[in-house]
Amino acid sequence: MRPTHTLLLVFVALVLAAVCAGCTGGGTKQVDAVSDTPVQSESKIVTDMRGLDVSIPKDPQRVVVMADGMVESVMIIFGVEDRIVGLPRTPKNYVYNYTSVVANESYSYKNGEYVPVVLYPGLRDLTVVGREVPNYETIASLSPDLVLLRSGSCSFPDYQTDENSKKTVETIESLGIPVVLLSAPECSDRPDLENLYREIAILGEIFDREEEAGQIVDLLTEKVALIDERTRDVPDADRPSVLFFGLSSSDRKKGGVGNVRGIDTPDSYFLEEIVHAKNAFRDPGRHTLSVEQVLTLDPDVILLPTSSGYHPPRELYESEPFRCLQELKAVKNRQVYALPWTPSRCGTRLEFPIDLMIAAKGAYPELFSDIRICDWTLEYYSDLYGVDEETAKKIRSAQWLDWTVEENF
Repeated sequence: MRPTHTLLLVFVALVLAAVCAGCTGGGTKQVDAVSDTPVQSESKIVTDMRGLDVSIPKDPQRVVVMADGMVESVMIIFGVEDRIVGLPRTPKNYVYNYTSVVANESYSYKNGEYVPVVLYPGLRDLTVVGREVPNYETIASLSPDLVLLRSGSCSFPDYQTDENSKKTVETIESLGIPVVLLSAPECSDRPDLENLYREIAILGEIFDREEEAGQIVDLLTEKVALIDERTRDVPDADRPSVLFFGLSSSDRKKGGVGNVRGIDTPDSYFLEEIVHAKNAFRDPGRHTLSVEQVLTLDPDVILLPTSSGYHPPRELYESEPFRCLQELKAVKNRQVYALPWTPSRCGTRLEFPIDLMIAAKGAYPELFSDIRICDWTLEYYSDLYGVDEETAKKIRSAQWLDWTVEENF
């Protein structure tokens, strides 16, 4: 361990010891001498995704969450969102603008938010503990009885490969605070959905909501099966090519026109194994491509993921930086589709079936002619979160999916 790391631990221990020394009795709860965390008389063992048995309170009440949406969403469904006391950062309200050279006017997309904030605005008021390498004094000051870390989220890189992530876990545990590690599908060599389902099951075990966790997994499985069953028998020769095309301004600064996602990414895996379409870009990794490279790929369908901002199809059709791509088949045939606005999307979230359904309907419109995405999303939000139609529409707007209404998609 580095000297500075050791000094930090000593400092935190001294601060907490001083806090404990200044506390007087009167309460009925015991307090851990290291972490100042209320100690419940009963505990239970949960096996996390490191394969470690972690002793946690039987009914955790103060939880620090280091994730970017999935864990918070599940806790909201469970009805325990008020137990979250700390997050890696304050959720933002996003705005995105672009100018159309065709219409000669600017467009502004406002109030883009991540779904948990729509459902529980109180998340904005929680203490920020920091990302990747958090502020340990801040975490300790919250007196949490549990820390949930999601490996593979934007706030906490892959625990298996990132040394800072390992040190973060070790440091928090050294403060006497139990850590349960979850692992997003993005962390596995074969990024299937079993990781996500296992994460949900563990959260159900932690909060004594196993039945609700099973219902979430059943709903996700049902939506995935619907898409898989309709497309799995499409002959390989008839499967359209689909390009995940990020319209990031940073790529243009590098001399490219956008970025693409290769065959080893979760997006590609879900596209090819569930939607049964072909990723137009056949190399691994994520890359910035030139105009010439994109024109050479010439995909049948283009999907616009969250990439340094939200990007509607009209931007690709009408804005100046992309006039050079107007000869692409997908552009000429108007088969460009925006995926839901999902800020800081590093780990798969509960809204992933919407991404899959947009991809499936875009790739195979005839197989999904009975499904209108604008209605299907409302039903999905209602089934998943148990919300009314008005709230479901708010979520759809926050994910900037109102284009599906405008285009009757």
